[in-house]
Amino acid sequence: MNKSDAIAFLEKSGCSPDVIDHCMAVAIYARELAACIIECSEKKGTRVEIDIDAVYIGALLHDIGRSKTHGLRHAVEGAEMAIGMGLDYKIVNIIERHIGGGIPGEEAVVIGLPEKDYIPVSIEEKLVAHADNLFSGSQLCTMEDTVSRLRRKKLDENIVRRIIDLGNEISLMQC
Repeated sequence: MNKSDAIAFLEKSGCSPDVIDHCMAVAIYARELAACIIECSEKKGTRVEIDIDAVYIGALLHDIGRSKTHGLRHAVEGAEMAIGMGLDYKIVNIIERHIGGGIPGEEAVVIGLPEKDYIPVSIEEKLVAHADNLFSGSQLCTMEDTVSRLRRKKLDENIVRRIIDLGNEISLMQC
């Protein structure tokens, strides 16, 4: 799948122009972040392997489930749609695990998601989840602004902590 196919999939699925703009902004930033981490790791002499294409396409499609719902369940819906399209599980996992900085199975049940872990595992999943956390619509925000915004929304502090921890993990990979 390429950029045009991904955008066509978003449009055909019924995503709003605002969601598509958000996905494009997240994809561009996540791809830049991946390239930066690779370059930095090469300078340190320990190349980090990142599938930049998976990061970019996964980020473009991370909110495809918003064509069905705007709740946290959009990740589950989006993953199901991606499976239905026959997409690689690397992309499916990016879509499914980008929410809330990662949600463990026991918390997932409490908030109405199927019981499983929604915690980003691969570097590609982590990059997309982190990039998504830093955007409000199509506007890139600082981590401090992101945390303030989430706390104003009264988001559970465990989720806020996971978002901070994920941001710190990604920051340590950068130069």
